[in-house]
Amino acid sequence: MINTIIFDLGAVLIDWNPDYLYRKIFADEASMRSFLQNVCTPHWNEEQDAGRTLHEGTELLVSEFPEHEENIRAFYGRWEEMLGGAFDGTVEVFKKLKESGQYKIYALTNWSAETFEIAKAKYDFLGWFDGIVVSGEEKTRKPFPEFYQILLDRYSVKPEEALFIDDNYRNIVAAEQLGINCIHFTSPEQMKAELAKVQVKI
Repeated sequence: MINTIIFDLGAVLIDWNPDYLYRKIFADEASMRSFLQNVCTPHWNEEQDAGRTLHEGTELLVSEFPEHEENIRAFYGRWEEMLGGAFDGTVEVFKKLKESGQYKIYALTNWSAETFEIAKAKYDFLGWFDGIVVSGEEKTRKPFPEFYQILLDRYSVKPEEALFIDDNYRNIVAAEQLGINCIHFTSPEQMKAELAKVQVKI
């Protein structure tokens, strides 16, 4: 019986995408894509999500790619421009689950502790959670099992009674290996259908 719902945030509840910023900076899509695949890479960003400071991460990359300094500094200097808003369909489901009073609802997110402060000020629904575990604060991240375990231990959650929703299949696989039920998120509509299958009432 599911009594706990654990949401990922980025690409599930919050629309965060570096493209939103860098389309303003680069004249063509190919140049932007090359920059985000080879300079400000997802792997580099995840190191900040795992606790490295924004300053340290930025200076490291500037020293490696000095010819891209201005665009590298824009990544965190103009970070808020990467936020496209909330996914209203998912937020609506979250609201109904919360209002039902039947579930404890948590967030488990790969997010820099520094930029998460910006998100908290921007999205009221981040205050609805019974608890949020932020990778940048814990100095570890998905898909490492110890990160999931922090949430399970902190809030006395039994894996078999929890349901984890994430858009990244890598993170789903890691959660399933800990015995957590999962939904691989692709859209709010798909999530609703999957919730019904496991008898989570909305």
